[in-house]
Amino acid sequence: MSTTILGIDIGSTKICAIIAQKNDDGDVKILGAGIAKSQGLKKGIITNIDLASKSIRNALNDAKRVAGTQYEMVIVSISGAYTKSVDSSGIVNIPNRDIGIKEINRAMQMADHNANIPNEYEKLHVLPYNFKVDDQEFIEDPLGMNGARLEVQVHIITAQKSSLSNLRKAVKSAGVEIDNIVLGGYASAIAVLNHDERELGVAVIDMGGATCNIMIHAGNSMRFNDYLGVGSLNITNDLSTALHTPLGAAEEIKINYGSLKSNSSELIELPVIGDDGSTHEVSLNIVSNVIYVRVEETLMILAKTLEDSSFKEQIGAGVVLTGGMTKLDGIRELASAIFDNVPIRIAKPREMDGLFETLRDPSYSTAIGLVLYGGGYFTPYEIDSNKKLRYKDETIEPTRHHHQETFEESDEVAENEIGTLPASDSSNAKEKLKDLANIQEENSEGFGSKLWNRLTQLF
Repeated sequence: MSTTILGIDIGSTKICAIIAQKNDDGDVKILGAGIAKSQGLKKGIITNIDLASKSIRNALNDAKRVAGTQYEMVIVSISGAYTKSVDSSGIVNIPNRDIGIKEINRAMQMADHNANIPNEYEKLHVLPYNFKVDDQEFIEDPLGMNGARLEVQVHIITAQKSSLSNLRKAVKSAGVEIDNIVLGGYASAIAVLNHDERELGVAVIDMGGATCNIMIHAGNSMRFNDYLGVGSLNITNDLSTALHTPLGAAEEIKINYGSLKSNSSELIELPVIGDDGSTHEVSLNIVSNVIYVRVEETLMILAKTLEDSSFKEQIGAGVVLTGGMTKLDGIRELASAIFDNVPIRIAKPREMDGLFETLRDPSYSTAIGLVLYGGGYFTPYEIDSNKKLRYKDETIEPTRHHHQETFEESDEVAENEIGTLPASDSSNAKEKLKDLANIQEENSEGFGSKLWNRLTQLF
């Protein structure tokens, strides 16, 4: 059954809405896209909900006009600006020694439950990077294997609750209800990485208008992510300051003459800032030098981030650069020198049906990644922003009570929905034990949940 997906990339310079359809055979086809200038955002964070909402609505209306259809699933990006990441692990016993989705879900929910997350943060992604069956490590996919114990190590990405709330409000004001929120750098990686790069380990750097997001994929999943509040808008500001010209003129210079290796002494005429009608001449060599200094500094900070991540030795495929800033002539050569000659690739979004020429630009990697994520192109196992376990292109719903949303409830409903929980007296006993845990929790804070965690491993 086909599904229509709306992906909204909320960037600092532009809002891009893409409507795509996932067909019965699993392929994703672009139906329409709309692009609007960003307002009410700064460095990936919403600073004015009304203005941001208008920009989102403009992009969405254009996309709907082109696509001529409504959407069923809405995936929205969030900047890495206010995200934090932690690693966690979970272990569960396998009484019947047969590892199914139910057991994998239990292990991941346990890892999720064990994570130490600050109260002001909310989980976006719980991504497993290592499964261990009994004493065997680095299992790519434990599904169907035989073992007495399953352990999983996960990378958890969280975002500030306040920034998520503002994002939801802005999108809702534009007439859209969000189904899923995805880290922008993660979405970009989905759009640009190939199989070999994921296998060998790779760093993906999305160099956008006001931010750079770095993500390291090693093993089976994301292992590291970070953010730098610098982007191509900083180059525009530098040119405006250095050349004493308005921001609009500086942006045009960057787009038309943006190069890191120009030695041309050709002169161009520019308007003078604050002096209507006046112009002056500037050498293209000076323009190139201003751009070079900013890009060199940015790449050096990113290289230091990669060095400090402790994963540099695990990126056999090198570094993949994407995003609008990568269109600068000469950036690949400069990056290669700064990153100690590791392989560097400038990446555009992967080819797909309906991908018209405009969307083949590196600045649309995140937007394309969002619709691919909605179509099932993500890590084989993941707990998403809705606390649902995603397995390839399937979603396993958790149980939700009005007063409580706990790992135990998610575990139980996942078992029931998959249809793998045997209809026996053990289910009744499990319910009674859960009631006992809840009673104990009322009397002693924390004790009940610990008791329940232990007891669930026995059933």
